[in-house]
Amino acid sequence: MITICSFVFGPFQENTYVLYDETKECVIIDPGNNTASEDKKMSDFISENNLIVKRLILTHGHIDHINGNKYVFDTYGHLPEVHQSDVYFIEKHLSSSTMYGLPAQQSPMPETYLKEGDVIEFGNSKLQTIHTPGHSPGSITFYHVEEKFMIAGDVLFYGSIGRTDLPMGNMDDLISSIKNKLFNLGDDMKVYNGHGQSTTIGFEKLHNPFLI
Repeated sequence: MITICSFVFGPFQENTYVLYDETKECVIIDPGNNTASEDKKMSDFISENNLIVKRLILTHGHIDHINGNKYVFDTYGHLPEVHQSDVYFIEKHLSSSTMYGLPAQQSPMPETYLKEGDVIEFGNSKLQTIHTPGHSPGSITFYHVEEKFMIAGDVLFYGSIGRTDLPMGNMDDLISSIKNKLFNLGDDMKVYNGHGQSTTIGFEKLHNPFLI
């Protein structure tokens, strides 16, 4: 069984996730940490639980989801894995951070790219990968069929959806990704997102004003 631990990091209040199972192998998803105290909070959790970091995977490449990439690489030796369509944002990491007035260290560049249908394996666990563009062209959702949860990044929120006014965002693509891909995963699928509280597909079908 997978345990999901979340941390809220940075001025954007971004949700960073560490997922692990009974083998103690784990994956880090969307590390938003970019201060020494945030770095320590995540690494202390990993150390105290005797976790073995196997991969660093990204739902997308926006700055608030990649600020901890360098720390994870320096500490655990893993390069970020992202959809190839979002490499642009990693290349522009420092200039984007400057625009927002945020301190940052340039993220290392990925060497492995994720695509729809990939399987993320750690310990005895497997996450499925689905391409859900719209918020960014390379947005990806990771989901677990049996345990009925997804890590959706900034695609779908509690009562809301991801922004599409950022570079290369597309509202039509986003709505299509949610309705034609995420909705098909089942009403009881729990949605862990990139900001704010979790939700379920069933709740969003009934109550999300952008999707009704």
